Amino acid sequence: MLLLIDHVTLYRYDSPVRGVVQSHRLTPSGCEGQKVLEWEVSVSGGVKGGGFRDGAGDWVQGWSVKGPVSEIAVHVRGRVQTADMAGVLKGHREIVAPEVYLAETAATELAGGLAVLAQAAEGADNRLAAAHALSRAVSEAIEYKPGTTHARTTAAEALELGVGVCQDHTHVLCAIARANGIPARYVSGYLLADADGEAHEAAHAWAELHIPGLGWVGFDPANECCPDDRYVRLGSGLDSREAAPIRGSARSNGAESLNVTVAVLATQQ
Repeated sequence: MLLLIDHVTLYRYDSPVRGVVQSHRLTPSGCEGQKVLEWEVSVSGGVKGGGFRDGAGDWVQGWSVKGPVSEIAVHVRGRVQTADMAGVLKGHREIVAPEVYLAETAATELAGGLAVLAQAAEGADNRLAAAHALSRAVSEAIEYKPGTTHARTTAAEALELGVGVCQDHTHVLCAIARANGIPARYVSGYLLADADGEAHEAAHAWAELHIPGLGWVGFDPANECCPDDRYVRLGSGLDSREAAPIRGSARSNGAESLNVTVAVLATQQ
């Protein structure tokens, strides 16, 4: 499938900032499931800094903006050819050992009812079956309901609420997979959610679990499926903070507001 991506992140400051420094994970890597045909990232008033590919195979690019400035727009445009790999990540070059992704973070700490939910893997014949059982358990335990959680909601808090968004589903799955000794990581990217191909907001997150003999396999509890050709993978990390498409800091004491719009469109050219 050929997907067009249009992603704008707009930062506004209630008083001019003296400068902004950002680190981006906004460039998809090439692998068997996705081929980047065109890709451009621009930052209004920005100066492109150094970039590197990290151990997980993700491209990290630095940007800086010299103030005073009251508004900054980060615009991503691109075309990606995708294929359905049944969730299996193939041809993605990385050097980080899977065991690194057994580590807990503040967002994925095994607290509250997470240990009980992790028991959903009991009785599974192998790790792949356990991974599917855990993903189903998360889908059943947390109803998708936007506006009920926030960026700092932990996996345990989301489970207690019983509602959340893709970030919460992913944090919970990572937490209970690691509790079963399965390396798990948070993945950020894009999703074409409309079958008719109409443009819509489509920033998304899902988990990848490491399965012997297969490698990293994606699981999306929010949509009760494994990633297919509707998905574009950007980057990964132990949690949403590490995998965030944009991280940065502003030299200001004022308040910052953020508006994100993402459109994914299926096309023939």
